[in-house]
Amino acid sequence: MKTGYNMEFFTIRKKILWASKLTGTLLIVSYILLDRLPVSKDCFFIIWTAFVAALTCAVDLLMAHFISKPVSELNEAARSIAELDFSHPCKVVSLDEFGGLSKSLNSMAENLQRAFAALEDANTRLEQDVEQKERLLSERKELADNLSHEMKTPLGVIRAYAEGLQDGADEEKRQRYLYVILSETERMNRLITTLLDLSALENGAAQLRPERFDFVELLETVAGRLLIDSPDADFSLQYELPEHPVHVSLDKSRMEQVLDNLIVNAKKNVRPGGILKLDLIEKAGMLYFSVFNQGPPIPQEDLPKIWAKFYRDRNAAYRGSGLGLAIVAQILSMQHIDYGVENRQDGIVFYFSAPITK
Repeated sequence: MKTGYNMEFFTIRKKILWASKLTGTLLIVSYILLDRLPVSKDCFFIIWTAFVAALTCAVDLLMAHFISKPVSELNEAARSIAELDFSHPCKVVSLDEFGGLSKSLNSMAENLQRAFAALEDANTRLEQDVEQKERLLSERKELADNLSHEMKTPLGVIRAYAEGLQDGADEEKRQRYLYVILSETERMNRLITTLLDLSALENGAAQLRPERFDFVELLETVAGRLLIDSPDADFSLQYELPEHPVHVSLDKSRMEQVLDNLIVNAKKNVRPGGILKLDLIEKAGMLYFSVFNQGPPIPQEDLPKIWAKFYRDRNAAYRGSGLGLAIVAQILSMQHIDYGVENRQDGIVFYFSAPITK
């Protein structure tokens, strides 16, 4: 009830009414008081005229303060809102209708701002959904195209040797043909499995599971399986590893996949009798891994391309699926690990670094 009384008392209409009454009262009182002064009528007229002029200016200033200025501020605020600029709220804080209108404008501006923000967020999510759908469609098309392209050669070989079997080859050829068919079938199976795994990593279907483990032990296990126990080794193995455990917090199975691909790549491309070297160095809280193999360099312009799917070095003796390094890049990128490749004086080195976990 008290608030309603104050609002009613301080309305613009009340302010004008009280200003007019006060002005009329001052004019009457001033006239009576001046009329009692012992001055001539001319002097009386001059004094009273001056008082009326001063009173008029005072009333004009009051009206400007209570009406004209708030109206200008309200108009400026409304213009900003109309231009969707919500950075300049109306600062009229009087208890009259102008103050109420100012609060309403500010409230409307806040509601509009929230509505536009929500609309912008909805549009952003919609654009992301559209982009994601387009990306998935593009990836599916790319997957189908790549599979179609990569399957042509093994399917052609399988068909040719199957036709050879139909022609009634002798037992020796039959066994050789069957071996080739099984080898090409296994090759296709590995290709499909690897490509599906890479696609799952790229579109987020495969999640990483970080855990704390000894990286030195993992590297020794992988290197021992791929290099030391290899009966067809035609290279000189060198290595420099810490003599104590060094722990990291990464996806262990995926890092084993990374090491496997990088070491196999080096093993397949090291020149006969050349050096294959593994380095694992601790420095400033980081663990630096590198694998070097002596062999022909990769053309400098092709270095950024080797991480792409189905890239094959035309100078390499080994012709793989072109997916191993793409998987390495994807796994390392998902774990925010820096990696790279460099041509050295007499070979190539692949490397990456990861933070050490105490």
